[in-house]
Amino acid sequence: MKTLKFALAGAMFSMAALSSAAALAQDVTVGVSWSNFQEERWKTDEAAIKAALEAAGAKYISADAQSSAAKQLTDVESLISQGATALIILAQDSAAIGPAVQTAVNNGIPVVGYDRLIENKDAFYITFDNKEVGRIQAREVQKVQPEGNYAFIKGSSSDPNADFLFSGQMEVLKEAIDSGKFKNVGEAYTDGWLPANAQQNMEQILTANNNNVDAVVASNDGTAGGAIAALEAQGLAGTVPVSGQDADQAALNRIARGTQTVSVWKDSRELGKRAAEIALELASGKAMGDVTGAEEFESPNGMMLESIFLTPVAITKDNLQTIIDAGWVSKETVCQGVEPGSVPACS
Repeated sequence: MKTLKFALAGAMFSMAALSSAAALAQDVTVGVSWSNFQEERWKTDEAAIKAALEAAGAKYISADAQSSAAKQLTDVESLISQGATALIILAQDSAAIGPAVQTAVNNGIPVVGYDRLIENKDAFYITFDNKEVGRIQAREVQKVQPEGNYAFIKGSSSDPNADFLFSGQMEVLKEAIDSGKFKNVGEAYTDGWLPANAQQNMEQILTANNNNVDAVVASNDGTAGGAIAALEAQGLAGTVPVSGQDADQAALNRIARGTQTVSVWKDSRELGKRAAEIALELASGKAMGDVTGAEEFESPNGMMLESIFLTPVAITKDNLQTIIDAGWVSKETVCQGVEPGSVPACS
């Protein structure tokens, strides 16, 4: 019921925001700078942004930094030169993007920091509650494996979300680790969030521990996939619980097949839509503090930012039907290769 209420509230907000901005949106061009398109979810985000802008009569332009912080700087400059009157930036490197953001601000172009923190008081920040994502990941793995050796496959060191997630995970697990119930037998950042790098990290942790790893807290579905590939090579996939996030289709199928324990669903359709609406509001001249739903957030460095945090949802084998019913993924995709009746959604 809470999910339904949240969805209805989001829909009501969306209609109101688009209606108020529509009159001014005809002359708005929103430039979106993507860090990369290697992960399945960004295409979903993009489709939601484009749909919201199209509905309001605004124009969409974009650039793909292809995992290069240097290219993203020139991408933002290019978007500005193409006439962007508002920017949405998914930062490849939260610190490195600073000069490009300042250039936009100096030119009177509002900036929305998308999903990843940009520590600039003139950049609006929208994301999901990433500490809560980390808490969910840790709680769900802990339910399955309440003791033993834990490995942590973290996100990219250049992305503040990696540390937000790990902080949330430690909030849940620290007491058990301090008491000796759990042992942290390895943790590693994953450069670029790349599955291949996550697999290598997992392989190294397995080797260092003679395969004696009882649980893996991986920070997203890409890193989970890499970790599971390493576990599979050692005959451990399906016996070691693994967390993730983003509700990638491959991850949902892994959950149904039993090789991944949980993915945290952050409905990026809602995130993209809200980001587009915020960009339209800011482009119309609205102050960041007056954006519908905005609240102050204190960054890790003590900067007060205007922000919106959306609510994540745990997806396990027991509630896969929830995400199927929401139209996020088809039953056929989730249940591919799954024995009928082995999980409720595939009966």
